[in-house]
Amino acid sequence: MASRLRTRSLYNLDPLRWCILYTVRRTQLYLEDDLWKALHVRARQSKSTVSELVRRALREKYLGDATGRKEALLSAAGIWKDRTDLPDTQTYVRSLRKGTRLQRISQ
Repeated sequence: MASRLRTRSLYNLDPLRWCILYTVRRTQLYLEDDLWKALHVRARQSKSTVSELVRRALREKYLGDATGRKEALLSAAGIWKDRTDLPDTQTYVRSLRKGTRLQRISQ
């Protein structure tokens, strides 16, 4: 029985049982003929769809490269660690959170 269980994998399951959810919104674009033709040619060449090409182009243009965003974030981390003109972070945060909420709740 153990060997039978080992051979059963995700790929052996009925495809109708698979469930992958995507949240997408449908939109309509008006394209000039030359752009429409270029997208269809490129889609055929890359064995992709026009929709996928448009999504990829929009991601690259407006979301940028994920690696680049991660590098930028990591390079900014700790940038102020050696500054002496700033108050102690923990004291500053506690002063922002200071209030009478606990006193009001206990009454």
